[in-house]
Amino acid sequence: MGYQSFKELRVWQEAKELAVNVYTATAQGSLSRDYGLKDQMQRAAVSIASNIAEGYERNSDKEFIRFLMIAKGSLSELRTHLEIAKDIHYVTQETFDLLEEKCKKIGAMITKLIQSRKEESESR
Repeated sequence: MGYQSFKELRVWQEAKELAVNVYTATAQGSLSRDYGLKDQMQRAAVSIASNIAEGYERNSDKEFIRFLMIAKGSLSELRTHLEIAKDIHYVTQETFDLLEEKCKKIGAMITKLIQSRKEESESR
């Protein structure tokens, strides 16, 4: 697929950074004490990068696409959690905007990667 490791994928790097940002955001204020929401947010964020990595290592376009779709689902889950955290004032608007922008960027990257993998596998 062109790379030696999933760690070289820009989308994985961005997703890992997002997970670190989510951990930082959930370690502060009221959110740090809401174990249910905090745990869900952390799990969803970690799942994004993890599924990108696992799918890449399957060495199959079909499998990679399947795992990228799972990563997109986790991304949507995280975006929902962020909306809730914002609405109940667990995160500031500034933190929400930063994380939401990262989510949108990663979502677009995953979508493009899915499209390119589909096109490559169809052209073979």
